[in-house]
Amino acid sequence: MRCHIGDTPLIAHIERLSGVPFREQGPAFLVGAGHGMTHWVAAFFYLLIPYFTVDLGLSYAEAGMVVAVLHASSFAANFGSGMAVDITGRRVPFQILSLAAGGLALLAFGVTESYLVLCAMVAVIGASNNLWHPPAIAFLSARYPRNRGYALSVHALGANLGDTLAPLAAGALLLALSWQGTASIGSVAPLLAAVLVAMVLLPHERPAAGANPGRAMSVGDYFRGLKGIASDRPVLGLCLMAGFRSMTQNGLYVFLPLYLVNVVGANPLVAGAAMTAMQVGGVLAAPIAGAWSDRVGRRRIVLSGLTVTTAVLFVLTVVSNEALFIGGVSVLGFALFAIRPVIHSWMMDLTPREMAGSATSLMFGTQSLLSAAVPAVGGLLADRYGLPSVFYLLAATIVIANLLVVVLPDRDPGHEGKAA
Repeated sequence: MRCHIGDTPLIAHIERLSGVPFREQGPAFLVGAGHGMTHWVAAFFYLLIPYFTVDLGLSYAEAGMVVAVLHASSFAANFGSGMAVDITGRRVPFQILSLAAGGLALLAFGVTESYLVLCAMVAVIGASNNLWHPPAIAFLSARYPRNRGYALSVHALGANLGDTLAPLAAGALLLALSWQGTASIGSVAPLLAAVLVAMVLLPHERPAAGANPGRAMSVGDYFRGLKGIASDRPVLGLCLMAGFRSMTQNGLYVFLPLYLVNVVGANPLVAGAAMTAMQVGGVLAAPIAGAWSDRVGRRRIVLSGLTVTTAVLFVLTVVSNEALFIGGVSVLGFALFAIRPVIHSWMMDLTPREMAGSATSLMFGTQSLLSAAVPAVGGLLADRYGLPSVFYLLAATIVIANLLVVVLPDRDPGHEGKAA
């Protein structure tokens, strides 16, 4: 039985929104699902923070430092992955490696009570999470050059679904299991996703199978291209703007569960539901925002989302009612996560196709570097002034992102990226 909206089949609505025949969208949805599993791993980790903090006797600052390790390892692993993707021209093997490493690291949570081992596994999760983006975004950008806003919104949709479902799953498991047991069960999904991507996408990336995996380049060509994008002021400005937006997002991931558990007194399932509420808006808004940005340009969509995010964050600093707070968080997620694929598409518009992996690495490296400061600084603020003070810091970071987006150059909808 086919789904309809009014008299029109649902598939026809999707094709009209995206501009891509539905039968050609399978790779985008599979890569999006893999992206969701990388976020599943990270979301499980974030919801475990209040529980291993108590179990291991950590202060807020020490808990914040664990998260700083996540972002530092993401930054350290980031640039090498982009270079490997661009030089080899291979995308899928790196996606498989990302999923497998993240799943195995989460599995290792189940057998450790050591702070140092925990930090080491968090470092693996951080590295594997950022390893995903250069090959996946390059893969989708090359496969759907005239519809990259939509394709990358499907990619972001996967992330939103992972971020939506994982807190609920982790919260439900924590009602019956320890944080170690919860982590072990949570590792199954990304490991299965790695197997699925290997079975479906990997055979078709091989030249013998008739696919075009992307043009490999020499090391010299690579570094000349890297010098070009690293000296491009609009590219650097976009990276900086994305970095401040990421500071806000990752600060919410760390301190919202701590606020709900330690200040509001919410149980694990309620805390998971609140984190889910932040993602639901993004699930609905990301495909629409991405496809619409293909038509009207990137800046208009990004600026609208950042403006709403700024306003809601300031409101949250004065809201004390639990229901209103969670409602505000859901609106915040609607704006904050809708613009994520639009920013990624904007970067692909500004850079040559053959440097897509390294351009992605530059963006995510900037995000990791700036985000690494938020847990430590926020932890110090929370220890001294209380957890609500952290939301003023996050409001400030999103205001800076607003100011930066105004000066960035837009691209005409349908632009396929700079020529080499």
